Amino acid sequence: MSSDILLLAFDDEAALAQDLALALDAPLAFITRHRFPDGELRLVLPKPLPARVLLLRGLQQPNEKLVELLIAAPTARELGAQRLVLVSPYLAYMRQDMEFTPGEAVSQRHIARLLAQQFDHVITIDPHLHRIASLDEVMPKGAGVALSAAPVLGRWIAARVPGALLIGPDEESGQWVREAAQAGGLDCAVGHKVRHGDHQVTLALPELAVQGRAVVLLDDMASTGRTLIGAAQGLLARGAASVDVAVTHALFNGDALPALQAAGVRHVWSSNSVPHASNAVSVVSLLAEAWRRLG
Repeated sequence: MSSDILLLAFDDEAALAQDLALALDAPLAFITRHRFPDGELRLVLPKPLPARVLLLRGLQQPNEKLVELLIAAPTARELGAQRLVLVSPYLAYMRQDMEFTPGEAVSQRHIARLLAQQFDHVITIDPHLHRIASLDEVMPKGAGVALSAAPVLGRWIAARVPGALLIGPDEESGQWVREAAQAGGLDCAVGHKVRHGDHQVTLALPELAVQGRAVVLLDDMASTGRTLIGAAQGLLARGAASVDVAVTHALFNGDALPALQAAGVRHVWSSNSVPHASNAVSVVSLLAEAWRRLG
């Protein structure tokens, strides 16, 4: 076990942290938190810290966690960390990538820049990059390391639903669907989404013969689940034998999961990038290999 490296984590991500520490053959320590009555946080890091520190913090429900990082990162530097890498399997605020209305903050650009100022590298999985090609466009070149869970999900699906048809519910999902299909040796197609608000979406599904076929809807994330629900209902109405759902990031706010099941979705699978009951595929090997490549 290396003595000049430490994996730091928070207790609400203990399961992923323990698996990652084992894969890295690195010691693991936890940052303790205390919330004061006024809502402020007190963080306590182990002291002293080795030269190389990986800080694991997924940014689902991000606002408070971003504050944690703004406190923890400079503290880690003060305590001895010379190289500080953020491992954030889910990277928040990546969807807002342009000014849709006058004066609207482009949060992707600002949050990416903020994290790059605090960390030497940011390792993440399937960030929602739609109008940019890579994190290099919003971070210093090489600072952002974007991995994909799509091949892992594709192989998982192929093993459990042989011959499945992979469908992405909208154009933005196309990049993940094609990558997953190639890894699993499966057919794929992509639909078209028309969004009318945060909770109202209409879908135009590809004109494919789905009668009697097992279909798996695949996307990078699911939050309200309404896009996937609309797609599942449409596919079942056209005679699909079954509809399953696979996502990298299982955000699943509110009643999203039971609503998917009520819409006729048979199975819901996700990676463990975000802790959730649907977790079926591990991203630990992806994260560990990314660190090894960074050296």
